[in-house]
Amino acid sequence: MSSEDGTNGKTFNPERALISCRREFGEHGGVTPSIERSATFTVMDPGTMPEIFQGLMGPDQGGCFLYSRHFNPTVDVLARSLAAMEGTEFAVCTASGMAAISAALLQICQQGDHIVSSDTVYGGTHALLGELLPQVGITTAFVDPTDTAAFAAAIRPETKVLYTEVVGNPTLKVADIPALSRLARERGLRLVVDNTFTPMIVSPAQLGADIVAYSMTKFMNGASDLVAGAVCASREFVHQLMDLHTGRLMLLGPTMDPRVAYDIHQRLPHLAIRMREHSRRALAIAERLAAIGAPVVYPGLANHPQRALFAGMMNEGYGFGGMLTLDCGTRERAEDLMDKLQNEEQFGLMAVSLGYFDTLMSCSGSSTASEIDPEDQARMGLSPGLLRIAVGYTGALEDRLAQIERAVRAIGLASKATAR
Repeated sequence: MSSEDGTNGKTFNPERALISCRREFGEHGGVTPSIERSATFTVMDPGTMPEIFQGLMGPDQGGCFLYSRHFNPTVDVLARSLAAMEGTEFAVCTASGMAAISAALLQICQQGDHIVSSDTVYGGTHALLGELLPQVGITTAFVDPTDTAAFAAAIRPETKVLYTEVVGNPTLKVADIPALSRLARERGLRLVVDNTFTPMIVSPAQLGADIVAYSMTKFMNGASDLVAGAVCASREFVHQLMDLHTGRLMLLGPTMDPRVAYDIHQRLPHLAIRMREHSRRALAIAERLAAIGAPVVYPGLANHPQRALFAGMMNEGYGFGGMLTLDCGTRERAEDLMDKLQNEEQFGLMAVSLGYFDTLMSCSGSSTASEIDPEDQARMGLSPGLLRIAVGYTGALEDRLAQIERAVRAIGLASKATAR
């Protein structure tokens, strides 16, 4: 269901698509789906089990379940909702975002293959691409996500995948998904996109991405109490991932617990509301910081280099996301600001991750991007003092604006006075 020409997804409404997904009732008619905790499933005819193992029967081929590492009814409910929300044929849920990314790439690539990736990706992804996969003969070239020509120049005969995040973690550089999709199709490659920062806001499959990966630990779940991931793709690719003989998810086994699937599914109907509020508050805070001359980066600000590109890829009505950065110059200054924001102002919490209802703050270079060498951090534009702020929606907005302005002024990051 990807767009044929990689055009923008403005006509796609993920909220409407999610609501129109097949309604799943509980076993006894409950308004919520049942939690199926069984690890294994009974067959009524002895001839059925060999057919399941041969791939002749399954959840969508006769309604047969085998084993919850393969498919589980509760996890399938969440997967169907995710596929509807993304506009893909299928989806499959995993135990973490890294499990989703790793399995997808390993399903496509074999020894001797090559990946061209954005150099602005989550630290764990960078370590996977730059350190772990080379151990099994899969190499990666890293390029600027804003430079489609650099992706093209890095493609080799053995390249199989173009990989990027929609909005880079943590520098907030924006990749041109339609252009990368066209490039991938021209060269016979797969475009794999991590959309963790911008669920609902951007629908990569509608822009031409082949595979969309998520850490559902973040905005999707929204409560920082569960770890989970997902791959949204074609029916064929999901079946490859779950194949009994060669499926990377089936055989490596990063299985989602049905109780986790149930909890996330119950929160999906609120995702659109949450994303709008994350975006509204992040924009207000970014505008206040910009007004006082603080070195803030936010995709919704007029001075962001890819603002127009982002606006052209967005689904209408969800804003520019809940992530902003503030460059404090040095790690010490960033830590000073975080200390003031948490322990003096009660503005937010010093913690990794994002998508929580409270604001979470971390100095990326020494935390979530610490797997990346300092030289590579510098090359990708990651300052040692870059403070990543995942804006929450608790507290009165005016109070939050006053808190962050006081803290920023206290450490000397503001260059302008403002009238109140």
